[in-house]
Order: sequence, then structure tokens, then C-alpha cells
Amino acid sequence: MKKTALPAIALCLLLLAGCSTSTGTGGTPSPMPPESVPPTDDLPGVEMWEMTCRIVDGAEDGTLLLAEGEDGVYNGTGIYTFAVGDTPVWIDGQEKTAADLTDGMLVTVCWNGMVAESYPCQLGEVYSLRAESKDTDDRCGLYLQVLEDLWEVDPGLNESLEELAVDFSELTDLSESEKDALGWAFGTTHGLMPITGTWEELVEQGYIDGEELLWNGNGCLFTLSGSADDTFQAEKWASGLGAYFFNDCTAKMGVDGAWEYTIGSEAIS
Repeated sequence: MKKTALPAIALCLLLLAGCSTSTGTGGTPSPMPPESVPPTDDLPGVEMWEMTCRIVDGAEDGTLLLAEGEDGVYNGTGIYTFAVGDTPVWIDGQEKTAADLTDGMLVTVCWNGMVAESYPCQLGEVYSLRAESKDTDDRCGLYLQVLEDLWEVDPGLNESLEELAVDFSELTDLSESEKDALGWAFGTTHGLMPITGTWEELVEQGYIDGEELLWNGNGCLFTLSGSADDTFQAEKWASGLGAYFFNDCTAKMGVDGAWEYTIGSEAIS
């Protein structure tokens, strides 16, 4: 399939859509509906809404990449960026600061219900973040490390990339929002907007020549499958004669929610 540039008017519409805020019928910003995120009475006189999110990345610098849970605005598929700043943070019932947050924490976000529909989405005013340290599980951080390790081996396969694709469809232990956030974090680390799709879908969309087994351009597909609770596989594919594999990987989570992994075997084609 031939890839063409979007017309200028379409680009303008996309830019406008990226800056929009959810609104009511009168065009005035309004909170998300109660069935999506239930209100809380923690601050009397202030209308507040809550949802559960996983911190996928960014805790170290205070700008969080969040993957929403099933109680979120988009029913478990949305991802958000949020700079904590001086937002009140409570961990295990005690007042803390942004520096005490860690990647992998499950946090309850209390905010005004507004969402700017960029990608990732941006939250409106956030009143507080609440977390329990026992709920920390940084398996997204595990998979980010796996992807970075895979990036480093046989680097010629992903040198000077123009297109970076990810396929996590067979990864069974992450939610849809966590998969999206994982792809976003990996892509932006390397300065590229990630393309999501299986090898077959990328062929259908024209990124890969399915007969010649080559990218129509300079691209690489990174694939994760399986589960950290059992075994998982990681692969990067640049062509029929250019691929690298981490096979039968096993992982173990520490008491702090961080993971370590071992590669069973490596292969190249």
C-alpha cells in the first residue's frame, strides 16, 4: 500500500483534536460521566472523580506515564501523562512527596474529571494521588528493560530507524492500557512514534513487503509474547534474513515490585 501524506486541512484537524477537552452539550468543559469514574467526598464542596492507574514510567523525574484501570475514563484502554509537581501524595496512609512514587505503583488519581484528548491524554486538575506500596508491580519496567536489551544486541538491525513497530498482542499479563503505554515509552525513548500491529497487519498496511520479506523503508518490529509469571519471548525483526530472538525468558519479582529476568537462549537469523 502506498503511504501518502495527510492533506494540510487534515493535519490541522488532528492538531485541534489533540488539544480538545471533553465537553458537555453546551461546549463548556464538564467532568466525565459518573459511570466511568465515581465521585469522592474527600474535599467537601469540590466535585472530584477517581480512577485507578498504574505508573508505567516517569516516577524518577515526576512526570508520570499512567495506564488506566478498568474504572478509568476509557474503560481500561487510556494512557495519560501527568507532572506531579506539588500535588499531594499519600502512600500507605502517610503524606509523602512525588519523590516517594515508584514505577509500577498502583495509584488512585483524584481529579476534576477533565481530560485533554491528546495522545497520551492529559488530566485536568489533580487534587491528590493515593497508593499502597504493597500494590507495586513494575512488570512494564521489566518489559521496557527487555526491549532495551534487545535493541542493544545486533544493533545494525535497528540502526537509523524511520519506523518502529511493536506487537504485544500475545503478551498475556498486561492490560491494553499497559501495552499501549509500554509501546509509547519504548518508542519515545528512541524518538519515534510507535506503530502497533502484528507482522501480518503491517504487511496489510504496506509497511512490510510480505513477498520480499523486507520493510518498505527502514523499520523494525519488536515483539513480546507470553508472561513474566511463566515464560516469555522477545524478538526484533528487520527482514527475512535479519532478526534476533530472546527465547524462554524467565523473570522474578522482588519485594519492592521490581523484576529481574534471565534469557533461556538467544538466536539470530
